[in-house]
Amino acid sequence: MEYYIDASYKSINKFGEELCGDKVETAKTEDGCLLVLSDGLGSGVKANILATLTSKIAITMLKGGSSIEETLETIINTLPECKVRKLAYSTFTIIKLNNNGDCYMVEYENPPTFFYRNGCDVSIDRKERIIKGKTIFESHFKFCPDDLLTVVSDGAVHAGVGEYLNLGWQWENINDFLRDISKQKYATDITNSLLDVCKTLYNDKPGDDTTVLSIKFQPVKYLNLFTGPPKNIEDDEKFVKRVEECQGIVVLSGGTTANIISKAWKEEVKIDLDGYENNLPPVGYMRGVGLVTEGLLTLNKTVEYIKEYIYEGKEVTSNDGAGILGRLLLFDASHIKIVAGTAVNPAHQNPDFPIDFNIKLKVVTELEIILKEFGKSVTLEYV
Repeated sequence: MEYYIDASYKSINKFGEELCGDKVETAKTEDGCLLVLSDGLGSGVKANILATLTSKIAITMLKGGSSIEETLETIINTLPECKVRKLAYSTFTIIKLNNNGDCYMVEYENPPTFFYRNGCDVSIDRKERIIKGKTIFESHFKFCPDDLLTVVSDGAVHAGVGEYLNLGWQWENINDFLRDISKQKYATDITNSLLDVCKTLYNDKPGDDTTVLSIKFQPVKYLNLFTGPPKNIEDDEKFVKRVEECQGIVVLSGGTTANIISKAWKEEVKIDLDGYENNLPPVGYMRGVGLVTEGLLTLNKTVEYIKEYIYEGKEVTSNDGAGILGRLLLFDASHIKIVAGTAVNPAHQNPDFPIDFNIKLKVVTELEIILKEFGKSVTLEYV
């Protein structure tokens, strides 16, 4: 089975600060990805600069093939150390994860990482090393499908200090919380859940920058969303062939789109009249296709549902076309291909306007952005 790296990160700033003193950098490699979470000394502008430089140097050098020794030496020589407090310029956690599950991790003064398998803690064998006078911890381990690795900045373990908890939310408390939710399907859900608790413990006035980075190893699931016919009618035959060659779930959004496929395949679209909710047209089903929906209204509502899920934690429970499509996109697909036809629909667009004025295509672009934010691999193509 083919797998992909599902990574999600999010930060909240220290109360009163416009810039976050934590920084996460990611980069794809030929055989996987690199991720760095850096926590700059202090808060505000200075911390932001320190964390950004640290993460940028690490990700750039390691991607270029430099050793951890060379990378750490460059960071030490580039960034200052606090002369008064004798504290590190910036703490960091570096993760190199390959698509086959091989993982190499370097930790420097960040809280220890959290690792779970099948809802249980997994101990990581950390080896202590001294490089340029700095103590780091190196580890090599294997990721298995559905494993969870979570990295936090120290703002997470300080959550609640001065508010609800005298000593903050300790590492052991976070560990218990993450263990309970480690089987949740997506990294974004883990990150959001943990960060929401931190915000609550801080009483929405964080005493420190707080960042959560979660990584899961997921099976690849493909979904192909076709909406709108091609600009040129003579391309309909190619359009049909593309649908036929798809790997994974196929969704047809829009009556004209469905009619092109229905006619070519000589298959009837069967309308589910029980699926009429929220003033959206009912969905349809056709042999060889996962779902058939109306176009513009359904796509617009789908974007709304997905936003509510990501930003407000509101479950997508509606059984209208947008609810069904939203759940497919969120929970049954990791790699999503959107093929948007650019044929003019007089009901939606003045034919003299350029493509940017097409309402449906604007909605499709918004859908692409929000899905990428959720950590999906998304491609959008106009035909």
